[in-house]
Amino acid sequence: MTAALNKKAMHRQVFLLATAQALFQTVSVLVMTIGGLAGSLLAPAPEWATAPIAAMFLGTALSTVPASMWMTRVGRKIGFVTGASLGTLGGLLAAGGMITSSLLLLCVGTFLAGTYQGFAQFYRFAAAEVAVGDFKPRAISLVLAGGVVAALAGPTLARVGGDLLNPTYTASFLFLALASAIAVGVLLFVNVPRAVESVIEKAAPRPLWEIVRQPTYLVALFGAVTGYGIMILAMTATPLAMVNHNHSLGTTATVIQLHVLGMFLPSFFTGSLIARFGVLRIMFTGIILLTGHVLFTLSGVGVYSFTAALILLGVGWNFLFIGGTTLLTRAYSPAEKGKAQGTNDLTIFIVGLAASLGAGVMQNSFGWQMLNTMLLPWLGLAAAAILWLASHSTKTVDRSVGS
Repeated sequence: MTAALNKKAMHRQVFLLATAQALFQTVSVLVMTIGGLAGSLLAPAPEWATAPIAAMFLGTALSTVPASMWMTRVGRKIGFVTGASLGTLGGLLAAGGMITSSLLLLCVGTFLAGTYQGFAQFYRFAAAEVAVGDFKPRAISLVLAGGVVAALAGPTLARVGGDLLNPTYTASFLFLALASAIAVGVLLFVNVPRAVESVIEKAAPRPLWEIVRQPTYLVALFGAVTGYGIMILAMTATPLAMVNHNHSLGTTATVIQLHVLGMFLPSFFTGSLIARFGVLRIMFTGIILLTGHVLFTLSGVGVYSFTAALILLGVGWNFLFIGGTTLLTRAYSPAEKGKAQGTNDLTIFIVGLAASLGAGVMQNSFGWQMLNTMLLPWLGLAAAAILWLASHSTKTVDRSVGS
């Protein structure tokens, strides 16, 4: 009876975290959709148009490690509610920036939305902490599946809110504040078991370098960095490449939306695949899928080539990112989770930021097909790392993760 109740409570917590993930990613996609457009209305020069998006990334970069360390002390619920509250304030300030024609206020608002993202990145780790046994990888993947909702809701709210109120995009940022406020309500019911948090107070954590230099940690990080960095690089370059090859903006938007769905739809079964086949096999499959993405880019520049390549890009990211997250949870103790998770996500974000900044330069300098061909050595290194770890630690890693 007790076990059944515990299982029911565990599933409820994962559902709450997945709901919170959907709301947070809706906010992130909304800013990515209209941040540059809103900035262009207020910027004194065209070069400043994307300042609101840059401010969001800056907020995430500056908050990721402090958020992780602070939550180690005060618990997940307080940290998550704080992050969503900052998102609510950010949406209101961004709307105020549109009303007062202040680019600075708009950027302050999106900066706070970025700090919200800094806290929300840890929902997937919280899912692993409330889950037990074989359900751990499934819990992580189910939480990330909230991105399916965001793929549809984010652009829709941005578009509907665009002309709903004057000035333009004011309502869009109010929708951002509303989504964040709803997330606050959802997160009030999230509860990381006290048994998990009490261990933190008793165990002696190792130095960060000792944690990071573990082969399991390094391969988990490199796998997630590979999936995220390649996905951001190719996804950012795709609109430029499609326009350069005379595809319409509508067609480009459809390809991107299918890519985002490819990123998150597999989350409904990725965890089950990890539990059945082992985390390293799923990560290696992610490498194969990303290689398939590269091969499809070489098949041509028609809409079907772009569509197939971007779908494979999304699914490959899903397998590597969820696999890397699952593998990482085996490399640290509860006492070490703050610095271990914070270092992991900060590294991933820095690589993603560099990829987003370099995508335009590489697309203009080398072209779409050469840009993707240049990813093959990176994928080769990641594949070698996974195979090396599999050959050295089959008994302890490449099994049903969660014990």
